[in-house]
Amino acid sequence: MLSFVSCKLCAQSPQADASGLFVQEDLKLVSSAFSFTEGCSPDRAGNVFFTDQPNDQIWKYDLNGKLSLFLHPSGRANGTYFDHKGNLLTCSDEHGELWAVNAKATVKTLLAGFEGKQFNGPNDLWVNLNGDIYFTDPYYQRDYWTRTSAELENNVYYLPKGKKTAQLALTGLIRPNGIVGTPDGKYLYIADIGAGKTYKYTIGKNGQLDHRQLIIEQGSDGMTLDEKGNIYLTTKTGVLICSPEGKMIDLIKVPSAPSNVCFAGRDKNILFITARKSVYVIPMKTKGIE
Repeated sequence: MLSFVSCKLCAQSPQADASGLFVQEDLKLVSSAFSFTEGCSPDRAGNVFFTDQPNDQIWKYDLNGKLSLFLHPSGRANGTYFDHKGNLLTCSDEHGELWAVNAKATVKTLLAGFEGKQFNGPNDLWVNLNGDIYFTDPYYQRDYWTRTSAELENNVYYLPKGKKTAQLALTGLIRPNGIVGTPDGKYLYIADIGAGKTYKYTIGKNGQLDHRQLIIEQGSDGMTLDEKGNIYLTTKTGVLICSPEGKMIDLIKVPSAPSNVCFAGRDKNILFITARKSVYVIPMKTKGIE
């Protein structure tokens, strides 16, 4: 749940389907039975798990198109991502925690704070080749919180594999939100939705983030990448597709403002979109890399 900013690039949107990556008319509504959908992630088989944060739920959308409730309560889960062991990692912001949830829906708390202070509300995360976790922690006041102020700045954190203590990865962003890395583990994209910008960082040997590059003049909530390195951002009007260099390629128009996006299906060629009370799917002529 967030305040969407208008897409600075969408006013320059090309003709529909100009990229040849999709057919706009193939966008399909799966369901509008939710309150606010977020945090979609595919498992190894291609099933999608996504959150409905106001209802404190995680749902599964399987390969046959069936929806089923996976976890309730979910710690008010927001962003999610599968680790290399098949655990669903969740940004459970009810108490500012990171969870790992196994296939049997058994929960393990990975992190519950930083230097004795509560996280603002972990929002989105990504896992690199080594199993290290990067996550954003912006402050969005929730109506289910008793607290009314932040104990920490709007930072980005890094949790090395097997460690129980997070490290500070980035400071100085206005409101970091969407995050995704390249499959070779060399680069990390972070959207500062508060500034309306998306940056590209080089990931160092010790996990540090260096050589910041402004890649797109547009923020985003959720993000993903395809096999060509194209970047998919969520905007007020749809899913914006940009080249690896940050040039706008196309826009998938969605009736409700998208919050997150991922590739799913057996062949990772179905784009799954969470959008307010709804979730959508659209076949793509490219594949995802997550």
